[in-house]
Amino acid sequence: MNLRSTPHGLLPLTDTGSVPLYRQVKRELLRLIESGRCGPGETLPSETEISRALQVSIGTLRKAVDELVHEHVLVRRQGKGTYVALHNDDRFLFHFFHVEPRQDLRYGEAGPEREYPLVECVEFEKARADEMEAAALRIKPGDPVFRIDNRLSLDGRAVVHDHLVISALLFKGLTEKCFRERPSTIYNLYQTNHGITVLRAQERARATAASRQVARILGIPAGQPVLEVHRIALTFGEKPVEFRISTINTQSHDYVSVLSKRM
Repeated sequence: MNLRSTPHGLLPLTDTGSVPLYRQVKRELLRLIESGRCGPGETLPSETEISRALQVSIGTLRKAVDELVHEHVLVRRQGKGTYVALHNDDRFLFHFFHVEPRQDLRYGEAGPEREYPLVECVEFEKARADEMEAAALRIKPGDPVFRIDNRLSLDGRAVVHDHLVISALLFKGLTEKCFRERPSTIYNLYQTNHGITVLRAQERARATAASRQVARILGIPAGQPVLEVHRIALTFGEKPVEFRISTINTQSHDYVSVLSKRM
């Protein structure tokens, strides 16, 4: 059997001892997904097919898959198989949107169910990257970018101002119309229209005062204390694909991060 002619192009691995074998398997699965041979929403080949092609044990393969499931790259569906994760409303809500109405922890009140925000695009422009944007996206200052401002509302109240910067060279063909009329999340648009999957994000948060622009968009006084979160969204190979600054009105909402330890 010529393994180079297998449907998914997987080749046997060699256990050199320098890198754990399951991590080599993980790397090959990521290459399979990144190449598009197994796209978003599609089922992975069977465990038998993959383990045979890579010439590894089922146990080693499952350890690699477990890590990718934990990282939300793959999704297991009971009785149906393992799928490449698709960016949808649920994934956005539970992995990339962290703003919730405040609850009083003194009385052990259960938090309200997470609410999907109403997202309004208030500005969309093509511009040239400044030094901060270029450094965040690892492009050159002056390279073309799209700058997008969104207002996110919860329960009828404007709570978040998102300022997004993305490379126009990476997102070729993006228009204001297709951005405004997207049927699902922004990350779903990246994935389905441009083949760019956001795997994870790095964030830094700081306290600041609302600028005049933010105050206008959120309907709050200029200078009011707000929380500012700088995010760099990453795809395969730790490549940055989006620089986002989220300014949050924390008068009645909190930024909530759920920490978990994989068992």
